[in-house]
Amino acid sequence: MSFSLYPAIDLRDGGCVRLIQGDYDREIKYEADPVEVALAFQEKGASWIHVVDLDAARSGTSENLSTIAAIAKAVRIPVQSGGGVRSIDAAKALFASGVSRCVVGTAAVENPSLVEDITGLGHRVAVGLDVRGEMVATQGWEQDSGLSIYELLPKYENAGAEALVVTQINRDGMGTGPDIDGLRRVLKATSLELVASGGVGALEHITQLAKLRLGSRGLAGVIVGKAIHDGVIDVSDAVKAAEQL
Repeated sequence: MSFSLYPAIDLRDGGCVRLIQGDYDREIKYEADPVEVALAFQEKGASWIHVVDLDAARSGTSENLSTIAAIAKAVRIPVQSGGGVRSIDAAKALFASGVSRCVVGTAAVENPSLVEDITGLGHRVAVGLDVRGEMVATQGWEQDSGLSIYELLPKYENAGAEALVVTQINRDGMGTGPDIDGLRRVLKATSLELVASGGVGALEHITQLAKLRLGSRGLAGVIVGKAIHDGVIDVSDAVKAAEQL
């Protein structure tokens, strides 16, 4: 199984931003056009682009669908997008905009059958679980679900999902390194492909994740946002690091 870099574009009010540890009051705005950013990621060798609609993640209503559609139209590589996908209609709208795979987060926790409903239509789905330690948060990370990731994982095993995206909230945007031990435990608990998110702040962190193994299995990829937008990590270097297995 190959290990892929997913450079991230987080959208709020149509622009590129990053939230520190998922806090909407700790926002960093980037003076960059999201479409131009996506094209630059593609030019530097990325095989995916990960787009998050932060407005929809919080409210459940997409505020950035036109921007997501513009990104998907501009690039030749697949776009994975999530944030506020809490109904079949919301998923359909994303796929109609050109997205290749949607990430279902809050709804996958509160209504796990939605994952099967969406995949049953032939759409590609990744389940997004955002955790503080082992506890899963919802509603744009602002609510505690009261459930651990290990209580939820069995619900997605046979739902048709292609992958699982696990974000360690306490590390997100901090650049202090990924939760290697936690990811190893998740890898042991699921048969789904696992994409890591949160904490990457150096090329060596990507290499660590690419080399993580549990028997013959490894991670499917890593999502990197702030470190790329801040210029700490270059996408072309990150792609090379991801491929050095």
